[in-house]
Amino acid sequence: MHLKKLSISNFKNIIGSDVDFSHRLNCFIGENGAGKTNLLDALYYLSFTKSFFNLSDHMNINHDTNWFMVKGDYSRSDEILQVVCSCQLNQKKLVKLNGKVYRRLADHIGLLPLVMVSPGDSALIMGGSDERRKFMDGVISQFDAAYLDDLLRYNRVLLQRNNLLKQMGHSFQSDPEMIAIYDIQLIETGERIFSRRKKFVNELNPVFQEFYSAISQGAEKTSLFYQSDLEGKPFPETLREALPRDRSAQYTTTGIHKDDLQLSLGNFPIRKIGSQGQQKTYLVALKLAQFEYIRQVAGLKPILLLDDIFDKLDKKRVEQIVKMVAGEQFGQIFITDTNREHLDTILLSVPSDYRIFNVTDGQISVTQ
Repeated sequence: MHLKKLSISNFKNIIGSDVDFSHRLNCFIGENGAGKTNLLDALYYLSFTKSFFNLSDHMNINHDTNWFMVKGDYSRSDEILQVVCSCQLNQKKLVKLNGKVYRRLADHIGLLPLVMVSPGDSALIMGGSDERRKFMDGVISQFDAAYLDDLLRYNRVLLQRNNLLKQMGHSFQSDPEMIAIYDIQLIETGERIFSRRKKFVNELNPVFQEFYSAISQGAEKTSLFYQSDLEGKPFPETLREALPRDRSAQYTTTGIHKDDLQLSLGNFPIRKIGSQGQQKTYLVALKLAQFEYIRQVAGLKPILLLDDIFDKLDKKRVEQIVKMVAGEQFGQIFITDTNREHLDTILLSVPSDYRIFNVTDGQISVTQ
């Protein structure tokens, strides 16, 4: 699968652009703030119907206009697909596949698999557990509609249970029957989510360790560990024991919404002992493991976006990453950098087709 052509209008600082891409490697060079990351975000939007960075669709509209449009022409297996995402100020966004509007945006997720490696991924290490749950849920739900439905249902029931706990706290009255109804629904969906997350981490861990070892040349040991309240005892028992605490706190203090993914270097959390280079290596290896997981599940090579990934990495680690992404394991790749030397090193290792673009003030031009 690869993106053949991209058209952008009024998406962030890119006013208008039509670009044809190489099916293998596409490199974007430009100063910070030129629009390189915005270009990759447009590609991300076409796959996920949302920005990698902005929660609000309206924040992606160029400040001088009231709408944006991103259109991509793809070759996927034996199909030619055209995806159009557009948004007008104060209106809902529209997403079309071959001219037909999606009734449910969730139906689009997974059609165009994509993995983005960005400096923003540092939140996976330095952020709270919600960032790591979002990572797990985002990967699994792309190709497991039942998991996504369970997740949506669990969160809806969790909100209802929390609202009831607040009401009980304000009124000093209890409603054990309603709590029991919510608990049954949390248990039903929560146990399935727990099982699916655990399976995912068990499958991802050895692939991640292989990538990390290749980049670091075996210099460090790493591990991923799924931490959940459901691991130690049955979920019904956990909820029952936590109810007095829940009533006092006025929210649900235990469940899969408290799960975490422990990221370890040696026997310690990477966030506490890892250098900037080790943390960057960790994130790149984690995202490449995500790529391989999706490739196996979807039977397609996802599009890979590498946004300024070589910063804070020593020369040897850069060389190892270059060797990996140049291999046949990977398909179409988009790379941004301010340093032409990094890209030239990559191009020497990639004998296949490539294109180089300059990005200046939102304008994209082909140089080679």
